[in-house]
Amino acid sequence: MKKKGFIFAAAAMMAIGMAACGNQNSSDNTKTSNNGTTKPINWMETTELVTLDPSKASDSISQNTLQNTNQGLLININGSTVKPGVAKDYSVSKDGKTYTFNLRHSKWSDGSEVTAQDFVYGMQRTVNPKTASQTAYDFDHVENYDAVRNGKMPLSSLGVKAVGKYKLVIKLSQPEPYFKYLITGSDFFPQKEAFVKKYGSKYGTSAQTSIYNGPYKVTNWNGTNESWTLVKNNEYWNADHTKIQKVKVNVEKDSGTAYNEYQSGKLDEMMLSTKQQVDHYKNSPEYHQRSNSGTYYVELNQKKVAAFRNMNIRKALSMIINRAQFTNDVMGDGSFPAKGAVGKGVAKYNGKDFTDAAYVKDAVSYNEKEAKALFAKGLKQIGKKSISATITYDDTPLGKSVNEFLQSAFQKLPGFKVNTQNVPQKTRMTRAASGQFDITVAGWQTNYPDPMAYLKLFTKDNPYNFGKWNNAAYNQYVNAAETTDANNPGKRWDDMIKAQKILMDEQGIIPFYQRSQPQVMKTNIKGIGYSPTGAIWNFTDAYLTK
Repeated sequence: MKKKGFIFAAAAMMAIGMAACGNQNSSDNTKTSNNGTTKPINWMETTELVTLDPSKASDSISQNTLQNTNQGLLININGSTVKPGVAKDYSVSKDGKTYTFNLRHSKWSDGSEVTAQDFVYGMQRTVNPKTASQTAYDFDHVENYDAVRNGKMPLSSLGVKAVGKYKLVIKLSQPEPYFKYLITGSDFFPQKEAFVKKYGSKYGTSAQTSIYNGPYKVTNWNGTNESWTLVKNNEYWNADHTKIQKVKVNVEKDSGTAYNEYQSGKLDEMMLSTKQQVDHYKNSPEYHQRSNSGTYYVELNQKKVAAFRNMNIRKALSMIINRAQFTNDVMGDGSFPAKGAVGKGVAKYNGKDFTDAAYVKDAVSYNEKEAKALFAKGLKQIGKKSISATITYDDTPLGKSVNEFLQSAFQKLPGFKVNTQNVPQKTRMTRAASGQFDITVAGWQTNYPDPMAYLKLFTKDNPYNFGKWNNAAYNQYVNAAETTDANNPGKRWDDMIKAQKILMDEQGIIPFYQRSQPQVMKTNIKGIGYSPTGAIWNFTDAYLTK
């Protein structure tokens, strides 16, 4: 959202599969090393796991799980620094277009070798149109991507080649300043071709139909249940470093239930979700305020609802939202009003944060009087006296609060009738991807520290441009930042600033808030990796004290 550890869920309910050779994944039993602990960590998530298919993961829960159970060429734990993963080292050509990776000897969870060809297959599978990956555009700088994606060239023409078993070469058509971060994402992970083909459409839809090359394996997940366990993978190349044997994950959609379970010791960690919970723990050594790159925004379906093609109506809907009231009184968790599409703290140039450099005040300001005037003007322009629409969002406590708040705000506009519906996240994402919504709230958490992670989303053909807003000048500036100006930091920065200002001036989306996550965690848990970009949680270095 994300990778892109995005805050979205994947688009479809996955089928349940059983694996003939996957019996090792069907229970929590695992060998215990002398330097590990058998005591599990009981972890909380707020929504269900969608998929373990690296090519199809687009929501934050799936991305987070894959980052702990699989490993790419490089890894990114803290959000701003990459370090060796399966690749023990790598080099980049002077023109920035050729990356050469030397792979270490590592294994899959079934004991077979991880080879350069596994990376080639995994990347080709992500780009293959038949896979229907929502994140395939991450490869848009890889040589021949467009031709391969459009079926004009075979998959073998993609600029990814294996040189023997332990060397991989990736060629780009244009330099990409953040490419080293992109390849830490799951869509660049290795995939074992024989395993994928064995399970076909069931691949990655359950613990048994998945294979792993990272620190952990998933067990006790059948594709639909709301709990699963991460169990140490003894075949992982650095297994001796893994101290925690098990991480038991439970989905808790009700914050009150989660709160009670944390206090009773059934959970070792939870994300606080109400102002009262935050106030109770904010002075405790168990409390952590986690910064986050995730921005949330309202999308208006301009293809389905003709009225939303009117810029004054879009501006009115943005201006009627009191973002500070929402973040202070409803969230109360440290989240704050968004200043644009790009998250604060993601990128700076010459000491200035992108959110400040590209700030368009009217696009995120609250002004009820002006909003009503703009709405009336918009209705007159489209020849309507009233319009109606439905806000679709998640069936979580926060999702219900968001819907109620937005409904209350929008209905202050005379002539606007607003309904709400709360659905499971999977359903919401399915409808968003297929255009079956009027208004929805979307979010994006980047897996690399660059404004382009957000700005790409709203280009004409991006699969995450759910509202179908389109502007030729915007597309041109984004394209320039990605191509002709890619090696010129100053010009590239200016391109991106101009792009966001167009997006905000036209109210292509309605920025809502940026998440800051309050968390409580038992003080005996140490070494948990947290990243404001990419996969949020990493258990690789975690351990327990007595």
